[in-house]
Amino acid sequence: MNIAIVTGGGDAPGLNAVIRSAVLSALGMGWTVSGLRDGMRSLMVPADYPKGPLIPLDHNSVRGITFLGGTILGTTNQSNPLEPVDRTPEIIENLRKLNLDALLMVGGDGTMAIASRIAKQGFPVVGIPKTIDNDLDGTVVTFGFDTAVEFATQCIDRLHSTAESHGRVMVVEVMGRYAGWIALESGLAGTADVILIPEIPYKMEPILAKLKERKSTRGFSLVVIAEGAHPVDQTYSTHQGRLGGAAQRLQSAIEEATGLDTRNVVLGHLLRGGPPNARDRLYSLRFGSAAVRALAEGRKADMVALDPPNVRYLPLEEATRHMKTVPLDCDSILTARALGTCLGDE
Repeated sequence: MNIAIVTGGGDAPGLNAVIRSAVLSALGMGWTVSGLRDGMRSLMVPADYPKGPLIPLDHNSVRGITFLGGTILGTTNQSNPLEPVDRTPEIIENLRKLNLDALLMVGGDGTMAIASRIAKQGFPVVGIPKTIDNDLDGTVVTFGFDTAVEFATQCIDRLHSTAESHGRVMVVEVMGRYAGWIALESGLAGTADVILIPEIPYKMEPILAKLKERKSTRGFSLVVIAEGAHPVDQTYSTHQGRLGGAAQRLQSAIEEATGLDTRNVVLGHLLRGGPPNARDRLYSLRFGSAAVRALAEGRKADMVALDPPNVRYLPLEEATRHMKTVPLDCDSILTARALGTCLGDE
């Protein structure tokens, strides 16, 4: 079998580990393996790739990459073959011209939607779930999330000492457009006083009350806010057409209402970069190998998913049906409330 691996969407810790696992597993079956350059872009704009869209992959290609951040294949979140018009017939034609038999597509909800569309039109695809936001339905967790939470928590820990030294309010913004998993988990682990997520539009009154109380008892406060969090009467913030500015807006509102010395820190793409931690390496290695096994079993339109203690398969269409946002009755929300953390709603 001749297969290709494609990494799509934003980068995340663990991509290279997935590539290595899939390549070694496929080579062990006697298959030929290649990687598509820069996601689907190399198939959509072939003129930009004079050497062709494929990168041959063998044992030497993937040696020592498990612990590396990023992706050796390149990726992009700017080339979507479904928008503004559906170009999947063209994509499939190009795949067949390359004599490929199947694709392993690694990505988040956007990439899985593309994978589902390609599979529906008859080209075999197995998806591998990747996103630091952990918002892909059908799997308990996506690789990249654990590393992002760990790094965000380390940053919050460091900001504790500077906030305490200066008696300040520190507002830490993390990624999470529609799902607040990173903010919630890192905020809990970092013992933040206030955690704001997109699923719970916030009111300023309870936030200000919590900050004033912390100022009087401890002298400083930590706030963790997801980039997509917003007040009850507004939508999320944008800056120059991109999502952002949530921490800046909140900082201004806090200072204007209380006069408290407030600073904001935006972690942004730092959460995507760097090496995967041990847990994400293990997820990635398991997912990559399981995806190859799925093809060997004849699966043509499935996604691998974590269902502890095992990896299972589910239809791509099912995996892309809903976004996995934070349930308001989940254990982490209940824990935050029990610990006295302000979530902006009460």
